[in-house]
Amino acid sequence: MSVNLQKGQKISLEKEAGGALSRVTMGLGWDVAKSKGFFGFGGGKGESVDLDASVVLFDESNRPVDVVWFRQLKSRDGSIVHTGDNRTGAGEGDDEQINVDLTNVPDHVRSLVFTVNSFTGQNFSTVQNAFCRIFNSGNQQEIARYDLSVQGSHTAQIMAKLYRHNGEWKMHAIGENGNGRTIDELLPQIVPHL
Repeated sequence: MSVNLQKGQKISLEKEAGGALSRVTMGLGWDVAKSKGFFGFGGGKGESVDLDASVVLFDESNRPVDVVWFRQLKSRDGSIVHTGDNRTGAGEGDDEQINVDLTNVPDHVRSLVFTVNSFTGQNFSTVQNAFCRIFNSGNQQEIARYDLSVQGSHTAQIMAKLYRHNGEWKMHAIGENGNGRTIDELLPQIVPHL
């Protein structure tokens, strides 16, 4: 049974998954908001929106040690792989996925922070049905889901953090709005949430 996370909520991944986890996937999905027509009639699909999922790896001193995003689809150690860039949000289910081999994340990496940015610079008022979810890659069972559909003038969101605590991986739904077209622009906004 998947947990619908609320902003700020923390969970144990293993407890929610019902046992030890070795591989998880963070999925991101979204749709383009329908545009309003004349007096609210005749509206249709808006223009495409290019949201980009990213993950930043932080060490014990909260320093970034690596990043996985559409310009670097694999972490240097090979434990994290981005499946590729979706530039429209078209289709059902996950539009972008980041696969994490928890057993091979280097010991010096304390946390993984997942973000989403609007590369085209459109704000979240142009997006609907946005979500991030984490699932067990082994059996495809969803562990937790977080609704990102807070429409507004922000162009990014710091979605969630996976972190080590007492020998196990936990998840924190951060859900903070941010601004920036790329992970480089969002990085200073992530640090307060570590």
